[in-house]
Amino acid sequence: MDLIEETRNRLGPVGVWLPVGMFTPTPDEERRAIQRLEELGYRSVSGGGGPGNRELLAYSAITLAATDRVVIGTGIANMGSRPAYTAQSGGRTLAQAFPGRFVLGVGIGHQAAKTGSDYRPLEQTRKYLAAPSAAEAEFPSPIPFPRVLAAVGLKMLELAREMTDGAHPFAQPLEHTPYAREIVGPDKPLIPEHPVLLGDREEARVHVARTLELMKQYDIPHYFKGWKRLGYNDADIDGVSDRLVDELTAWGDEEKIAGRVKKLIDAGADTVLVNPVGDGPEAIVDQLERLAPALTAVIR
Repeated sequence: MDLIEETRNRLGPVGVWLPVGMFTPTPDEERRAIQRLEELGYRSVSGGGGPGNRELLAYSAITLAATDRVVIGTGIANMGSRPAYTAQSGGRTLAQAFPGRFVLGVGIGHQAAKTGSDYRPLEQTRKYLAAPSAAEAEFPSPIPFPRVLAAVGLKMLELAREMTDGAHPFAQPLEHTPYAREIVGPDKPLIPEHPVLLGDREEARVHVARTLELMKQYDIPHYFKGWKRLGYNDADIDGVSDRLVDELTAWGDEEKIAGRVKKLIDAGADTVLVNPVGDGPEAIVDQLERLAPALTAVIR
């Protein structure tokens, strides 16, 4: 079995996406939560990064050591936070210590997170991916591990297909999945993040409105541009339309949310990383516990 097929099999159709540092300042609580997700049948957990949060590769080591089977991914390890060789070396170390249980997700991030005016995302990402690729060709990892790229738009999705083992889209509506699958082709894993909420549309609208406000605050226009390519307009975005809310967030009861995950898989996703909407760790873990029977029953 090659690395890509092994990655698909290990991740399974449903995983979890959690913000790093969600459980600070209680690391023990964090470890217990990941252990609980493993017990509930979730096969992978990806941790997001951000300003002031923990170092993602160190965090991955802690959660891998605290669990037995679950696959841990970085979603994403920002390219500006560590040199390419450092990320690759960290991945090699984790792959050797925990064979088959680590996925290195990397991404360029957005311009607001950069220092200075030098921001050429496509060129910089290509250069970043090429450095460890050349080293890997000369000194192959004793235990190979997958590397996936945060990708939303056409050029970045093409780069994911060309230079990595898969694509990890974030904050995208349902319609983005078939679009991304067509670009990355049939052979590379497609691993979208998707918010889920055991609640009604108005609760989901509050979440989407907060997300839009953050995107505007930090000047991240590429998400809006991408949504417009899929047929949304300024009225949808500025007015937080029902259509935008319904496609960006899977809301409702357990059956309805599981149905959305199945739609994403049918549209081309290999693994859907559900991102539970909630205020605080208890609300997030509670939702994942309630959703587990329906979500872990989802099959291709």
